[in-house]
Amino acid sequence: MTWSNQGGGGPWGPKKPNPWGQGPQGGGKNNGPTPDLEDIIRRSQDQLKSMMPGGAFSGRGMGLIGMGAVVLWLASGLYTVKPDEVGLNLVFGRYVGSTQPGLNYNLPYPIGSVIRPSVTTVNTTEIGFRSGEGRARNAQRDLAEESLMLTGDENIVDINFAVQWQVNPAKAGDFVFNIQEPETSIKAVAESAMREVIGKRNIQAILTTERGAVEADVRQLMQDTLDSYGAGVVIRLVQLQKVDPPAQVIDAFRDVQAARQDQDRARNEAETYASKVVPEARGEAARIQQESEAYRERVIAEATGQASRFSQIYAEYKKAPEIIRERMYLETMERVLTGAEKTIIDQNGAAQQGVVPYLPLGDLQKKNGAGAAK
Repeated sequence: MTWSNQGGGGPWGPKKPNPWGQGPQGGGKNNGPTPDLEDIIRRSQDQLKSMMPGGAFSGRGMGLIGMGAVVLWLASGLYTVKPDEVGLNLVFGRYVGSTQPGLNYNLPYPIGSVIRPSVTTVNTTEIGFRSGEGRARNAQRDLAEESLMLTGDENIVDINFAVQWQVNPAKAGDFVFNIQEPETSIKAVAESAMREVIGKRNIQAILTTERGAVEADVRQLMQDTLDSYGAGVVIRLVQLQKVDPPAQVIDAFRDVQAARQDQDRARNEAETYASKVVPEARGEAARIQQESEAYRERVIAEATGQASRFSQIYAEYKKAPEIIRERMYLETMERVLTGAEKTIIDQNGAAQQGVVPYLPLGDLQKKNGAGAAK
């Protein structure tokens, strides 16, 4: 006796419903059974097996694939550091060391990571001005607040300056991890250092002779401050771009400056004249003093000689007074009558009675002729 399906069941009892729901109702040759999830997974595995030769999904194949994936993951830790960079290795976000330019290695992501800051680029921070910035009112107001500073003698000066800095290659880790906004931090330190240095000086010295000293002091103060912060930054240069009084009083300051220049010019001319006249006067005074000393020595020598002569004559005079008196008389007359025309009459001679008085007519005529010529 043949078996027939009377109640929709089989020989083992009624047919159980599909656990995934009912299939499409009705019959027909195009309405087959609906594939379930297990069929889909099995078919996918079969397709992968057909694509992988030798049964790649066997135990050995899975091990090789896993080893290959691990090798590729470890190889992804290789990285290159450029000549102008320093590599900073991080493991689980913690800094573990630095590397030099070239090919280097660190544990790959997500365990390790690398930060490569540039250490040769010279950065410029501008205070009081911006290169290429527009003339917006708000921007000008902000720049004015940066550049106006109070001097030691309670004047206001308008200063624009630039700071050139770069990352210290030996402290690149400090630069990356110790400061969040390097540009803002360096700008704040530069402005603070400049205000401190300017506050210790007078405005006249700042405008004229101490610009170089101001730059050097600000650079040193900035470097010390950033080192205390552990910023890892080297300050290369501080350069003053403009140092002027405020715009409202700049004309008056220029007039004062012109007057000071005239004063300096007059002082220099006076010092030049003094440097010329004073040596001449000192030389003339030295000459007169030397002549006076020579005259004094000569007079003293003559007086000493005459006193010595008189002493010698007096000594001889005491030996023979008559003879010495006659000799002195004769020598005196000799000095007096030397070069004079004279007539000698011997009053004690026998011819005294026949002597005719002499009248110098020739001399009188010469004198009269000289008077008429005048």
